[in-house]
Amino acid sequence: MKRPKLKKASKRVSCSKRYKIQKKVREHNRKLKKEAKKKGVSKRVKKDPGVPSSAPFKEEVLREAEQRRLQIEEEKEKKRQAKKEERAQKRKKEKDTASKETEPKAKKARQDEVQKLSEKQTTTDKSSKQYLCSELNKVIDASDVVIEVLDARDPMGCRCPQLEEAVLQREGNKKLLLVLNKIDLVPKENVERWIQCLQLEFPVVLFKASTQIKDKTVQAKKSRIVASNEVLDKSRGAACFGNGCLTELLTSLAANREQNETSLRVGVVGFPNVGKSSLINSMKGILACNAGVKRGITKSMQEVHILKNVKLIDSPGVIPSPSNPPASLALRSLQVEEGRESVLEAVRTLLKQCDKTQIMLQYNVPDFRNSLEFLTLFAKKRGYLQKGGIPNTEQAATAFLADWTGAKLSYHCKAQENHSLPAYMSDTVVAEMQNDWNLNQLIRGNEETLNGVKFPNQASSITFISKGPTAGLLRVSEVSEEKPNAVATETEAEHNDENNEPEQTAEDTNETGELEKPQRAALKKKPGHVQFQSVPIDVSLSTGDAYDFNTDFK
Repeated sequence: MKRPKLKKASKRVSCSKRYKIQKKVREHNRKLKKEAKKKGVSKRVKKDPGVPSSAPFKEEVLREAEQRRLQIEEEKEKKRQAKKEERAQKRKKEKDTASKETEPKAKKARQDEVQKLSEKQTTTDKSSKQYLCSELNKVIDASDVVIEVLDARDPMGCRCPQLEEAVLQREGNKKLLLVLNKIDLVPKENVERWIQCLQLEFPVVLFKASTQIKDKTVQAKKSRIVASNEVLDKSRGAACFGNGCLTELLTSLAANREQNETSLRVGVVGFPNVGKSSLINSMKGILACNAGVKRGITKSMQEVHILKNVKLIDSPGVIPSPSNPPASLALRSLQVEEGRESVLEAVRTLLKQCDKTQIMLQYNVPDFRNSLEFLTLFAKKRGYLQKGGIPNTEQAATAFLADWTGAKLSYHCKAQENHSLPAYMSDTVVAEMQNDWNLNQLIRGNEETLNGVKFPNQASSITFISKGPTAGLLRVSEVSEEKPNAVATETEAEHNDENNEPEQTAEDTNETGELEKPQRAALKKKPGHVQFQSVPIDVSLSTGDAYDFNTDFK
């Protein structure tokens, strides 16, 4: 069947419509001509009449006109050449960028590595030990009162003798004040004992920092939302205790000073993760300093105005000396972050300082023989599993250390019964440190804090054996010459291995004890190398007689 042709739309228009369009076009053109006439613009180009033949000097006039025409053409040609050169340069730049993009990957990776190394060198300057020590010394020199923040779970382990001695020896009659932070993680009886012990040397203020401080850029929400949040602000984490007592003490001390002097400068120092920045944020009421569980967030000194005549100075944490006992270093994950110790070794060191039954009750795990078995049970309990259902012990160890270094786990150390002053202190120094403070106001404020804070039960808190004050590094020369105590680490490693070995019978220990001790000592001399242990040979049979295999195998 033949396909029918489609008819095109007709272009014919009625006469009335066509005339109407033509009329509109004429009116429009007339309007445009009228406006152009008013402006003095005419589309017609006036024709050059030329030079009349009767004009004198006709040839000279024509010659000048030709020269002018040639000059205009030369200028146009120069503009064209300039545009060509610009286009050529543009094409050359595009080719160069394309060739750089198509460079080999190895060359690009090399350039990226060089850039990363340069960036690392600039960033590691602030995290170096020399820089942190210099910043800490700046804070001590610039402050009139030095607040040493102590973790209430291990107050004696958070004290640095070198820091206290440096403050007492500086000029300017500086005052040293102890602040016992994180008291909500320790039983009330233990806090009271520590106050009695520490007050024999320096004034002590009880403090519980707030963990829900908002940033100053956060805007206020609607009234009904704020009203609902007021219930949350009274929770255990948001509540802050002891800030009123500490503020009153500092304001009274600032008022007693001479009027000519500037505002009171208070330096906040201490080991990492004791709550220095959290204390400043709680007293200010906003997030003035960066704070977190990770160690070493504060890199340099930072001034925060609390009141008109009181100024707090935040400082980086004190660098502990590697000669400290492994337990005090593992408690703050110091060697783990520096790469000197594995996470599993730090957990094993901490478990030795605690009661096994309390650990079992706290983490709800069954009885375990060593740290590896505990981490296996803990990983299964938390669901830290690898491919194939294998417990991830490293992840479990990291979570365990995070509980101990952060403000989550409740453990406490017993206060010293027989207290004695350190070598750098005397009765006159103690009397000087007690002067200029309103001690009655301090006692009253500590009692209010004890009555307001909700303390954990004695049975739910883990008993931890403290290793005493932790030595710190305050000078650059000490940082460059520091060397870890190899003897202490070796003896600790031997002690660990002996505790992790399975139990032996009395007969086995009597028979093999003399042989195993020298062999074990020989194996410990060269860590990191493959060692082969010699096996004792039974020489009771005479070597001269040949063994007859036919007697047993026929």
